Amino acid sequence: MSKLQTPSGAQMVMRWSWREIWQGQLWPVMAALTLIIACVVALSALAIRVEKVMTDHGRSMLAGDLVFRSANPTPELILNKAQQLNLTISEQTRFQTMAFSDKGMQLVTVKAVPDNYPLRGELILTGEGGAVQSSLQPGQLWLAERLFSLLEVKIGDVVAIGDVELRVSGKIESEPELSYNPFRTMPSVFIHVADLDKTGALQLGSRVQYRSFFKGSDSALAQIQQDYPLQAGERWISEDNQGRSADLIGKAKQYLSLTILMVILMAAVTLVLTCQHYASSRSATVAMLKSMGASKSWLRRWLLSQVGLMFSMAIIFGSLIGLGLELLLRLPLTGILPEQLPGYGWQPFVFASAVALLIGLPALGIPLLRLLDTPAIAVLQAQSEKSSKKGVWLIAVPICAFLLVYGTNSLVWMVFAGLVVLFLLLAGGSYLLLHLLSKAKWGAAMSLALSRIKRSAINSMMQLAALSGSLMLVAVIWLVKSDLLGDWQQTLPPDAPNVFALNIAPTQQQAYLHKLDQQQVQRSQGYPIIRGRLTQINGQDAKQYADHDGNHINALRRELNFTWVEQLPDHNQVVAGQWTTQAGVSLEQELAQELGVRVGDRLGFSVNGQPFSAQVNSLRQVQWQSMKPNFYVIFSPDVVQGLPATWLVSFRINDQQVPFLNQLGRDYPTVSLLDLRTMGGKIQAILGQITWSLTVLAGLGVISGILLIFTLLRLSLNQRRREITLYRTLGASRKRISQTLWSEYGVMAVSAGLLAVIGAELIVFSLIKWGFELTPSLHIGMWFVLPILAMLVVFASLSSVIQQLLRPLK
Repeated sequence: MSKLQTPSGAQMVMRWSWREIWQGQLWPVMAALTLIIACVVALSALAIRVEKVMTDHGRSMLAGDLVFRSANPTPELILNKAQQLNLTISEQTRFQTMAFSDKGMQLVTVKAVPDNYPLRGELILTGEGGAVQSSLQPGQLWLAERLFSLLEVKIGDVVAIGDVELRVSGKIESEPELSYNPFRTMPSVFIHVADLDKTGALQLGSRVQYRSFFKGSDSALAQIQQDYPLQAGERWISEDNQGRSADLIGKAKQYLSLTILMVILMAAVTLVLTCQHYASSRSATVAMLKSMGASKSWLRRWLLSQVGLMFSMAIIFGSLIGLGLELLLRLPLTGILPEQLPGYGWQPFVFASAVALLIGLPALGIPLLRLLDTPAIAVLQAQSEKSSKKGVWLIAVPICAFLLVYGTNSLVWMVFAGLVVLFLLLAGGSYLLLHLLSKAKWGAAMSLALSRIKRSAINSMMQLAALSGSLMLVAVIWLVKSDLLGDWQQTLPPDAPNVFALNIAPTQQQAYLHKLDQQQVQRSQGYPIIRGRLTQINGQDAKQYADHDGNHINALRRELNFTWVEQLPDHNQVVAGQWTTQAGVSLEQELAQELGVRVGDRLGFSVNGQPFSAQVNSLRQVQWQSMKPNFYVIFSPDVVQGLPATWLVSFRINDQQVPFLNQLGRDYPTVSLLDLRTMGGKIQAILGQITWSLTVLAGLGVISGILLIFTLLRLSLNQRRREITLYRTLGASRKRISQTLWSEYGVMAVSAGLLAVIGAELIVFSLIKWGFELTPSLHIGMWFVLPILAMLVVFASLSSVIQQLLRPLK
């Protein structure tokens, strides 16, 4: 073997490695690696694009990448730091005041902004003659559309804002900042910041809100937040913590991470089994080489050269296939995603290569290290396999990487822990099910199939667990997506209310509702509104009762909106206790948890200095993100019915009913109308993009899982060649062998499908309830779909190789 140490020997090793990849048993491993890289490249590239699009949408609704909000002007420390970090800055001063015209007056929200507002999103202003502009100039006044009818003005008329009189420049078609709070929002008015002092509206003690908008790199945005400790009344606002879109985007990002993780796990299972098969198939070759004098170091170089070539080719071909796959996946999103998509850089390729290396290192390393220990005597006499712990330490490599990437992601850990437990249960459950089936009387083919499964107990359990586990992950990817989108669609259905009417006087209430009903406007019930405070819990001061957290519970530091009803709203689900119409109060469950309040506790309240109390009779689950009237506290009528109140109603207006809405504003000038049509439209647009994006990503995850299952089954069938050859030698007919194979894998498919459904239901229940904090449900259709899917995949796998397995003996 000395020639093997020469340069020509090294060339021979390389040529032999190429031959081993293309003509030997190593191509299934390279195919599995290529599939892993292609799927991860495509999935992560599309996920990065979708995540950036969602982030951009979230930021466009903030008018910046990051917003600093305070009741005082932004500290110079923050502004100076922003300049040092090369952040673009814009500011806004917001306050409420009266707007006066010659024919009317209206409480409005004034927003004083500079020329460069907004930094994100669109400010669309329509002036005289339909001229459109996107920024303000000094001396201009722009009004929300509804103010033209409320103030009875037109473009060019004079409107007084405080001490300054400004001519109306036009209407606000669209503004980026959209907030949902029907109790605090008034029609918007835009003026230039240069005219702010002229209004004289800002006096000592005035309620003013200052906002600073920042735009720049994510690292700089994180740095400025880290360097400045927030004071009382100050807050950083980003797309992750602001309003309804933050909830959608946050859950969508969680789902993206979850989908990628599940695809990686499915790929890891297939790669491990593929590598084990390769190592076992090459033991005879290694033994022969050793018997011919090959040294262990030469064999190590020979195997490493194969592995190196295989990884290099898998990375190249997998990346190219992944690029094409990502392009195909974007086709269904044409018209949904923006035309100019954000780039993804090198991250998907680096991530996919790292995933393949981290999974492949223990998957290939452990069996190859054991393969090197194959004795030369194995050429003449098969050796019994001994359990070896050699190379087990390689498992620590992907585990450490997993800890580094997902160390703080509780959702991923929940899934990972559940999968480990369920994988073991699926292995045992699958084998137990097959063992019970073997007790019944079957035909010859089925009996032979069940006997074969029982003889190879460990291999059968591993194959069943891998098959059912992969099917389970496929189901989890699709079911979680369906439950998420179903919840979002229920939260914001197409017929959700888009207008709120507030401050309806008791004497106007019946007439106002009657007018809505006359026009067949879809509306909610009328709710009386009382502003008050929660002061006591079981006779103690509420803040003291809530212990040290009391000072940080926002509901105890401000007035709340109370209401009373005979029956609780249909969109509020009672989770504890029972609603009664006498001497009771119902509390929102999250507030009750913060306060430590339970059903039966007595709460004390104060409205306009008048104290009263009521006993908690129920706790409610409230979807604050829904565009419906919601309340922390709901009383039975006898408790607060005598207190002075105004009324609220929400309703839905279509485009044809806009003139009616304007007339309604003129007929009831003291009623505040909050028009949420623009905000609802933007949220629906975001929801549409998320829906299609997650559907495509889920589809890729399912296709990846099916391909990996297909590879797994073909691998299992290839392992049967020697056994089938023995059956043919002993006289078994092609028909009997074919029937046995179909019976064996048919039983495995049905068993794996049923067990996968059980595992998927358990994981999805946990994810939806504790991960995404939604209401879980049972998926009856999946109990039929998954076993059928398993049968179809098995049929395709078996059909593709059965002719090769049953070739006539020579």
